[in-house]
Amino acid sequence: MSTILAAVMDRIDGEIRVNVDEFAPPDLQPGAVVLKTIYSEVCGTDVHLMHGRLEGVPYPIIPGHVSVGKIEEIAGTVTDIHGSPFHRGDTVTFLDVHETCNACWHCLVAKASTRCPQRKVYGITYSSRDGLLGGWSQRIYLKPGVRILKLPEELTAEEFIAGGCGAPTGLHAVQRAGVRLNDFVVVQGGGPVGLNAAVFSLISGAGTVVVVDPASARIAAARSLGVDQTIEASSSAERIAAVLDLTEGRGADVTIEACGNPEAVAEGLQMTRDNGTYAIAGQYTDAGDVTLNPHRHINKKHIDIRGVWGTDFSHLYKALQLMARHKKRYPLTKMITKVYPLKEAEAALADVEQRKVVKAVIDPSQGI
Repeated sequence: MSTILAAVMDRIDGEIRVNVDEFAPPDLQPGAVVLKTIYSEVCGTDVHLMHGRLEGVPYPIIPGHVSVGKIEEIAGTVTDIHGSPFHRGDTVTFLDVHETCNACWHCLVAKASTRCPQRKVYGITYSSRDGLLGGWSQRIYLKPGVRILKLPEELTAEEFIAGGCGAPTGLHAVQRAGVRLNDFVVVQGGGPVGLNAAVFSLISGAGTVVVVDPASARIAAARSLGVDQTIEASSSAERIAAVLDLTEGRGADVTIEACGNPEAVAEGLQMTRDNGTYAIAGQYTDAGDVTLNPHRHINKKHIDIRGVWGTDFSHLYKALQLMARHKKRYPLTKMITKVYPLKEAEAALADVEQRKVVKAVIDPSQGI
């Protein structure tokens, strides 16, 4: 291939736009891998990138932080965590987080690698000037040391990308929330993160899982995945009342925020029972402040609030295994609403932002 096409997000005259550009094939460093992209997802984070809401993004960038592809080139021998070598033709994904130092206070003392100051993320904190370091591209360059995972034989590329970023993030949220056997769990938001959190709550043994969302398409997706209850209501008061009604006035044992709206935080705290747990997974960008009453919403309720920031390799590894094991029971491909070619990347972003789709996916081979 003489040139490679990729969708590039750039700030031009104060406005962020996406255009398809041409790139030269990469020169491989020892230990590097080139993927032929099969799918890359369009995440809510990409919408934030389109509006310039994340700090330190080195525009222009090639978006797409969670992707799946076939290995096309390998420079030397590259192995997985078990020491097994990868081969050309393997269908793989990779941890989008790279360059975590494993030498700083956050990594070694706090055991919080997601807060490592050296941490880089494919599709977000690498510039397109640095190469093909995002998934909205016909090829993806995996730098030496990127953590690669071969898809289990029973899991297709489509099934993996249906889970996408939402799978490891949703799993992390469920772990942080400490979902236990027979818990009553409420998930605020029926997008990919929320639906994955709902599924992993069910797998963790929750007694009842409820998805709350005002969008009918997302409610339908939640029902298709087998959640126990859904609440489709436009007002906060209605949603809180519905949860309290389902729990004899007590509220949920665990509530997971996965919608990205700051107003959901005060609402979610009111949905959660005294001495319950509230996990916040959707506030990846600064979307504004909310008003809370520390006495009424937190202290008097004796509530446990836990933030969820990013993912590490363990979340991706475990999510991949769980998706493969439970794919018949929880067919995540039902979340995929539409697949877009590179030239329609802006349309995909608009559809995600306007909630016209549950899950949007980029196929760089389409329309070429």
